[in-house]
Amino acid sequence: MLALDTLLAFLAISAAVTVAPGPDNLMVLGQSLARGRVAGFGIAVGCALGCFTHTLWATLGVSALLLASPNAFFALKLAGAAYLFWLGVQALRSGGIAAAERSEALALPWRRYVARGFIANAVNPKVALFFLAFLPQFARPEAGPASTQMLVLGAVFATQTVVVFGAIAFAAGGIGRLLARRPRLGPWLDRVTGMIFIGLAANLLLGGRRG
Repeated sequence: MLALDTLLAFLAISAAVTVAPGPDNLMVLGQSLARGRVAGFGIAVGCALGCFTHTLWATLGVSALLLASPNAFFALKLAGAAYLFWLGVQALRSGGIAAAERSEALALPWRRYVARGFIANAVNPKVALFFLAFLPQFARPEAGPASTQMLVLGAVFATQTVVVFGAIAFAAGGIGRLLARRPRLGPWLDRVTGMIFIGLAANLLLGGRRG
């Protein structure tokens, strides 16, 4: 069992990392502004699930294999960048749609946003390598098997991710709702969201083979 002081230190650092500007919270922010709180919270949950997936990879050693293979690392970066670019193009194309079509777009099933957040996070090799380096630092020999400790820490990280990103979604969604009362701003919200996704794609792809 992990000591309370270890868990609290891990939680504090994890929250600081989660709040710091990055691809995931920018996705939550952009989708919340353009599509509302439900969409933003869906992205948040998807990102949290992706984080726990990276915990499993780090625990099983898959992330270490990824680090040892430059070609696999770059291939995963390429897939992640392509997915983010596709989301950006979709957002840009939705700018300027009619009010009825916009209402239909806003009514997309919540699970669609969860899937978007999960895929965007899960195919980001930089996140995989972060977890590979971050989690073992808090594992203590006297606390039991390192793999079990890492799974617990990963669950804690995923949980606080939902809380922090959920707060961002709630705040940004409220702002988006106010802006949506001005129909002319709707297309611009979509364009901002699209540019965020495309910018994230470029950052992931061009940020160096090892990020």
